Amino acid sequence: FSEFRGYEDWQTVAVSQTENLIEVILANPMMIDAYRAGIPANGKSLPDGAKMAKVHWIPKQSEFFPEATVPGTLLNVDFMVKDSKRFADSGGWGYAVFDYHAESDTFTPGTTAGSPPQGNDAKCGFACHTRAKSRDYVFTEYGKR
Repeated sequence: FSEFRGYEDWQTVAVSQTENLIEVILANPMMIDAYRAGIPANGKSLPDGAKMAKVHWIPKQSEFFPEATVPGTLLNVDFMVKDSKRFADSGGWGYAVFDYHAESDTFTPGTTAGSPPQGNDAKCGFACHTRAKSRDYVFTEYGKR
């Protein structure tokens, strides 16, 4: 978790919503610069040191604007870091997930009992991300601004 210290202040890349979660995808300045240069959509690899975080909340209806869905309880935070030497066996990316525990206001490494189930090693997200191999294993699109 310490490798991603300050992620709360990173820029937003995108938001997404699944049936059960609201998500915001954040990126460190190196990753934002790469997105602005057209990477990974142009098929080029991202530079070592690029980092992303995805924050998941359980959605709730807005108290003040009932038509809107807003973040409710924090569920977990996922991380990706590009380091082609350290993570050569997972496409150059290391992955991690930390589950949030509201009662103690703490995070613990994700486990196979989590949602989604995750191993707590550096390759925990690699199996899913192989679908985006042509985009250097990155799903998230950087929308026009």
